Order: sequence, then structure tokens, then C-alpha cells
Amino acid sequence: MQEIELKFLVPESRLKGLMRQTHVKSSQVTQLAAHYYDTSDQQLAQAGIGLRIRKEGDTWVQTIKAGGDGIAARLEHNAVLDNKQVQAMLDNNELMPDLTIYEDTPIAAALADFKLKKLAKNLTRLYVTDVERTTRLLTESNEDETDNCIEMAYDQGEIIHGTDDSLRKAIQEIEFELASGDLDFLFTTAKTWCKRYKLCLSTVTKAENGGLLINGQKHSPAVNANLSQLQIDKDSSAPAFIRAVVHNCLLQILPNSSAIVAGSIDDEHILQLRIGIDRLRTALKAFTDFSDEINPEWLPILKQTANLLSDYYQLAYINTQIEPELQACGAPAVDWTTDIENIKITPINTLQANDFQITLLELIAFTMSDSSIEPQTDQLARDKLTKVLSKQYKKCLKTDKKADEVSGEVSNTELVNDDINVSTDVADNDQPESELLNQLRDLRYISEFSTPLLSKKKAKKKTKRWLKRLIKAQKALEQLNDDNQYQQFYELKSTTDANALYGAGWFTAMLTDDQSHIDARLAKFADSSTFW
Repeated sequence: MQEIELKFLVPESRLKGLMRQTHVKSSQVTQLAAHYYDTSDQQLAQAGIGLRIRKEGDTWVQTIKAGGDGIAARLEHNAVLDNKQVQAMLDNNELMPDLTIYEDTPIAAALADFKLKKLAKNLTRLYVTDVERTTRLLTESNEDETDNCIEMAYDQGEIIHGTDDSLRKAIQEIEFELASGDLDFLFTTAKTWCKRYKLCLSTVTKAENGGLLINGQKHSPAVNANLSQLQIDKDSSAPAFIRAVVHNCLLQILPNSSAIVAGSIDDEHILQLRIGIDRLRTALKAFTDFSDEINPEWLPILKQTANLLSDYYQLAYINTQIEPELQACGAPAVDWTTDIENIKITPINTLQANDFQITLLELIAFTMSDSSIEPQTDQLARDKLTKVLSKQYKKCLKTDKKADEVSGEVSNTELVNDDINVSTDVADNDQPESELLNQLRDLRYISEFSTPLLSKKKAKKKTKRWLKRLIKAQKALEQLNDDNQYQQFYELKSTTDANALYGAGWFTAMLTDDQSHIDARLAKFADSSTFW
């Protein structure tokens, strides 16, 4: 069967209020003692599979979870075990899963890449969980006299290392699982609780947390965009296409967001989350007429979130990456700690905001909704994509030409007054260079989303070459923009710390060297024939 559930982390400040709502007369409290199994090199975890034997009250259950949509839905198979047999194995320290029970079940496909006999021999207990689960049913009657039903489960406890019980990781989370009824009821209920208790979505499973404990890590590595996970076919309708694209963006956004709300301050988590949001914003803008279900309120919230993340990321990156590089070249040290501490809205504050969390829930609901009932379901996505790409491509060429004209005007002025600093214009969002960077970035994302439908087999090399040139042009302009930002940071810092003058001068020199490289990249891009 497929389970559909949403998991949230609970902030300490809202825990007491939440506990009052979970511990009601109708709720049930169960002690869950679970043993999790994998190979020593965690082959199951790498395949996205979790395998456990858990005592649920007085019953022992073997459960395997796998597959699903990577966000809210997963395949799950539960098998009730014989209590006496389990106890006998426990007494002899021989408790192990029985993999033969998965033959001829829907879960068998998830294990197809494994030789089950060999896998069974290599399984070992990696960690155990000791959790107190409080469950409560939330129901609503429909007009057709059926019930919508959600099982709400609040888990509090810890994960314990399988061979060293001094190594432990705390668990404090709440789950909403759709037991029966409409999907809308699940998301409506989750949004209500999210608003009331400032809950934060998390895609980190107990199995993943156990793996982190085993590997001595606090958080999983940052997740990059993965276009191989974009599930679309040549005959995808416009509504189905935009849902697949949004889903692909969420596969990058949610794991990085989950790490940050769990406490990560890793630069890479922040960067990849921001990139994921940028990809999503591009998709929602470019394909806005592909579906009637796109909420116009999503875009401003996503833009604000991306901007707040960028404000923090720039300073954090300067502190952890740029400073060591400059000091290695002989620059005096500059302390950015106070500047970072003075940022009022940190990444975790940004993501804990109700409007962002509600937007994530609505986006997940959108991807899981039925595209076939939309009015545009008879329109093929590929028939609309060419127009979108052509429009964006022409905007890029027009802005590139405009940037050349402005650059020429500045160069002529410099002949008269060499005190003018060209780089100060680059960071101005009204300037052609910044506009062109944003347009190239949008064109790249639109192209990457579109190639599965528009790229012909015989023209794959042409498509790759065009995308390669586009990306090189985008990255060259991105580097110019970044160098300009760093130059401004060091210039401003030099008013209170003379050591920052070295960095300001360094990036001024970098900006001078950038232009010819950028011009060459843009010229190659403009000369390339498109793939659509």
C-alpha cells in the first residue's frame, strides 16, 4: 500500500500548546521500540529503502518503506510477526527481518536490484529507536456520508546507535497521515496546525536520521537539482507538465529546507535551497498559463524568501570561503563575525515563517492534485513550450544588445574621465547586465525543463552544445555580479576596518579582468542556433 503523510518539526516555543491538543481523552499513547536494518555500507538507505522490526504495543511488526514521490507519498508494506518467535530471537540476540515475505507483493519491485538471499546474509542491526507515540484521529464527514480521516502522531524519543548506546539522537516530530478520504482534507488540516503551532515541514525520516547517527553527521549533504528525476513524457499535457516541473524543484527545495530548520548553517544547504527556489520561481512565471491552479500569491513569498537567504549567504560565504582565499594570498584578516550576527533574519527564521511553510504545503498539494480535470488537459505541453522559449530567448538577445550599447557609452566617457568606475553599475538591478543575468538564468531553467519534450534524438549534440554555451554565458555574468557584490562588501567594511581595503582592491581588479571573458561567452551564445 501507499502511505501519504506530512511530517513536521515542532519548535520548543509551541510544544506545550501542541501537547494539549495531542494528549486528549481520545488519544492513545504507545511505546515503539524499533530495530532498523541495513548492510554495513547502507545499501538499502542508498536505494531509498527503510527496513525495520518494531514493537507496537504488544505486537511486533516488520515494515519496509520505499519509492514514492520523494515528498509525501511512499510505498509501505507491514507484516505482523509471531510474538513468540520474535521473543525467542531476541533472547538469542538473533532478531533479523524475513525478506521472503516480500515475494509477489507491490514492494518487490523496490528490491529488484538486490539478490535477496545475499542481502539477507549481509543485513545487520544498525540502530534502534525508543519512541513514545501519541496518536489521535481527526475526522470529517463528507456529503456522501463517508469520512475523511487523518491519524495524527506525535513522536518523542531518541535514536540509539546499534553498537554504542552512548551515541543518541533526539526525536521530536509530528506526522499527519491520510487514513481515508480526500487528499484536500490532509493538506487543509496540516495548514491549520502549521499556522497555529509554527510547524516546519521535514522530509527527514527516522531511517535517515539513524543513518546520520551511524555516520557521525548532524545533517544530510545538500541536495542539488537533479533533472533525471523530472518525470514527464512526450505527450504530457500542459497541467501535467507544470506539476512535474514543480515537483522536481521541490525535490531540491525540501531536503535543504529540512536541514536548515533542523539547525544546519551550512553554506551549501542555503545555496542549494536558494537555487531550488529560483528554479521554482522561473517555472511558475514562465508556465503560469499551463494550469489554472497556480496561486499568484506563491511568487512574492518565494521571492522574499530567496532574497533573505541571499542576504545571509553572501556574508557567510565571504567569511568561510573568500576570507581564507584572500589571506592565503597575503591579505590581512578581516573579521565578519559581528556583521553576520547583526543580520536580524537568519535562514532558520526565514524558513520558519508561516507564509513560507504554508506555500510549501500548497505547492506539494498542487503536485499531487489531479491534472486531468483541468480545462487545459487537452493541450500538449510541447505545443506551448516553443513559444515560451522563443519569447525568453528574444528578451535575452535584446537585453544583451542594450548592455553592449551602455558599455560602449561608458567606455567613451572613460576616455574623458577615468575616475568613473564601471563596476558600480553592475550591482544596480536596473542595469542591463543584471537584467541579462536574470534573463539568462531563466532561459537556462526553462530550457532544462523543456528539453525532454523538445529535444530530438538526432539533435541531442546540438541541444547539449547550445545549453553548454548558455550556461557558460550565465556563469560568466554571475561571476561578474558576485565579484561586484564582494567588492562592495569590502569597500563598505573598509570604513570601519582598514584591513578590508585589500579585498576591495582585489575585487576591483577582478572586475576589470572580467569583461573580455564575458563578451566572448555572450558572443558564442548569441551565435548558436537554438534547439527548438
